[in-house]
Amino acid sequence: MRTLNLTSQRQAVYDIVRNSHDHPTAAEVMNRLVEQGHNLAYGTVYNSLRYLTDKQMIRELKLGEAASRYDARLDDHQHILCDVCGAVDEVMTHVPEEWMNTVAEETGYTISHAHVVFGGVCTACKNKIVN
Repeated sequence: MRTLNLTSQRQAVYDIVRNSHDHPTAAEVMNRLVEQGHNLAYGTVYNSLRYLTDKQMIRELKLGEAASRYDARLDDHQHILCDVCGAVDEVMTHVPEEWMNTVAEETGYTISHAHVVFGGVCTACKNKIVN
């Protein structure tokens, strides 16, 4: 059983990530906290995100961008990133067992988990390009 020390600041940061469906960056978390009337230092926000990640309450996503994004959804799922606007969405398709076996054979690794990031153009950007 993990011991949690959820200060009011950590709880506020957790609530922002948990209620966001766009996988916010630390800067976006900070902006949303300010919009809600919180007055937290950047260091507090970054430290809270690290703490919540370490306690496995949220996931840090490194999707090839400069800034990490955060996700409170911990079930097994993948992500897709828009190449135009940078939007991140969830993909509920599981990684096929065949892929896991092939990677294990190719690398010699024992595979414990997989996270696939797809890339493409989201519907909104596709519609802008067409119009």
